[in-house]
Amino acid sequence: MANHVSALKRVRVTEKRTEVNRMRKSRLRTAIKRVRKLIASKDATGAVAALPSVFSIVDRSAKWGIIKKNTAARYKSRVSAHVKKLAA
Repeated sequence: MANHVSALKRVRVTEKRTEVNRMRKSRLRTAIKRVRKLIASKDATGAVAALPSVFSIVDRSAKWGIIKKNTAARYKSRVSAHVKKLAA
């Protein structure tokens, strides 16, 4: 265990940041699951309506470093392709 004041503070800060990152990653996964469920149930209007919020969460997650930029682009591309195919 850390003994220096600065090391103890780093432990506290790391625990807080880990909790925040865990919450954000959970929110991202839930949003993606929600739109995938709409696609699977063939609900085109619901999927199209949910797309902007999912894109927003994916972009913010990439900005915060929860996922990498290319991973965010891949998620957005695949989801939008499925929604476009469903809407057609």
